[in-house]
Amino acid sequence: MKNARGFTLVELAVVIVIIGVLAAFGIPRFREAVERSKCGEAFSYLSAMRSSQERYQSRMGSYASVKTDLDINLPEPKYFSLWGITADEYTWGLCLQRTGRSAGYGAYTVLFTELGYSTDSNIPSVINAMGNI
Repeated sequence: MKNARGFTLVELAVVIVIIGVLAAFGIPRFREAVERSKCGEAFSYLSAMRSSQERYQSRMGSYASVKTDLDINLPEPKYFSLWGITADEYTWGLCLQRTGRSAGYGAYTVLFTELGYSTDSNIPSVINAMGNI
């Protein structure tokens, strides 16, 4: 009689359990990482806006209330919508809201002012590029 080759039912069950455990822990972490990278787009955009606002303020004496007045040509963020710029002589603010599918995190907002990242933002702490605030 020849030796039978193949996998037993127990071996297949063990492999399926291992794959299930890896998927249960890996998929949420992967979604977090993807959303964190998309959140990073907002911080890059806002950082560039901040630099441009500071240059504008040093030349004009006040902050720009319209993006087209600034000396940069930034494309609109892919994963966020721009709510507009509020500005006066001494302060400015900008709000970006997450649009589209966000891996279950909802439409969170990122607020930025002349002082930098605002703690009034409602970014979920697990994806916050600035850490838990």
